[in-house]
Amino acid sequence: MSEEIIKKIEKKVKEFFGKMGYEIELKISKKDNIFKIDIQTKDFTDLIGEKGKTLSEIQHILNAILKKEIKEEFYLDLDIGGYKERKIKYLKELAKSVADEVALTKKEKILEPMPAYERRVIHLELASRPDVTTESIGREPKRRVVIKPYP
Repeated sequence: MSEEIIKKIEKKVKEFFGKMGYEIELKISKKDNIFKIDIQTKDFTDLIGEKGKTLSEIQHILNAILKKEIKEEFYLDLDIGGYKERKIKYLKELAKSVADEVALTKKEKILEPMPAYERRVIHLELASRPDVTTESIGREPKRRVVIKPYP
């Protein structure tokens, strides 16, 4: 069943980007019910947008299109030009750096507002640290992570 679904996804994704005038190469992998789609194309900056907003919107649209085709429950994780991969690496480094500072100074730090998946990266990265704790505060779209020294 998975191979059939992957072929449907590949066809729809190529069709979607083709209609926008992009020639793409894609790689699809599946883990549990998550289909990770890595796309490479010559000029991808317009597809990512400011702070990945366009990429997120494209993922949302593709997800809606594919949900009509595929009746199974699944999650789509779209990355273009390795943007998300680089962003996640940056967020993990940021989390560690700020956590080290918080542990040293014993003063909480509030990070810039970020989307849910980015906040999740921060929370998961610091979850095993005994010297700090994290929580999200505020309302979308200004929701942010606070890193606090552990009491």
